[in-house]
Amino acid sequence: MARSYSVYDVFTDRKLAGNPLAVIFDGDDLSDEAMQAITREINLSETVFVQPSTNPAYAARLRIFTPGRELPFAGHPTVGTAVALAERAHGAATRDLVTVLEENVGPVRCAVRLREGEASFAEFDLPRKSQPAVMPLDKLGIADALSLKVTEIGFENHVPSIWSAGVPFLLIPVHDVGATQRVEFDPQLWEKIVPFVDGALASAYVYCRGGVNHVAKFHARMFASGMGIVEDPATGSAAAALSGAIHHFDRLTDGHHPIMIEQGVEMGRPSFIHLHIDVDGGAISNARIGGQAVRLASGTLDL
Repeated sequence: MARSYSVYDVFTDRKLAGNPLAVIFDGDDLSDEAMQAITREINLSETVFVQPSTNPAYAARLRIFTPGRELPFAGHPTVGTAVALAERAHGAATRDLVTVLEENVGPVRCAVRLREGEASFAEFDLPRKSQPAVMPLDKLGIADALSLKVTEIGFENHVPSIWSAGVPFLLIPVHDVGATQRVEFDPQLWEKIVPFVDGALASAYVYCRGGVNHVAKFHARMFASGMGIVEDPATGSAAAALSGAIHHFDRLTDGHHPIMIEQGVEMGRPSFIHLHIDVDGGAISNARIGGQAVRLASGTLDL
């Protein structure tokens, strides 16, 4: 059977940057084992299989796989697939759309902006608010796994902590961009010192204030050996988790807080993740992740 697919570069407005994503449009009769095998064959950080939703109000059901395992939710697959489905249905016509994608985490509401001659943009509401997982953490062990000095871990009142908005991450604040660039991740050490959260090894999300690009408020890198990913150029689910840490450590005031996160710089694939946090009564009332996506390739899989 010929199955159509596209490859999109996500969280970027230009090809060969951002985080690449494979979208398989005809994924409804594939077994879990087949989807995992296809994902390993394609060997991108994530591959999405589009299936019909059982709810007619939803545009599609998404199955999201990394080379290591299936995920209940992920950011760049959500943004990329929302753009891919909108462009597949409407082409390059200027249009604003609102759609709902069904993921294992639950329904995800997306807004898509199509503009002729421009990279399309999609934004989604976090299906779950970021929540902490309070566990003992070995700061020295974390530093060793990142090949950093223990004095480089933390800035201001930010300290290592575990947060999840559907996928758990150990968020590691470091002193500055220079420290993030010096990171040499050791997956064997990481697996020895990091706890499992909800049955999954927490992935490493290293972040600091500022960035290489002047628009960035935070600079980040993500390592996920448990997902079969050496390093990820852009991680929306980690940015979603970071929303809770930013609110907690920075004590965000009531109102709207737009935050640009850059990632993938060290990989030569710069990515820009739009994070918006709304705070009301001292608590996060809503948070959104957004970014641009551009199609790089299209074709068929003979499976």
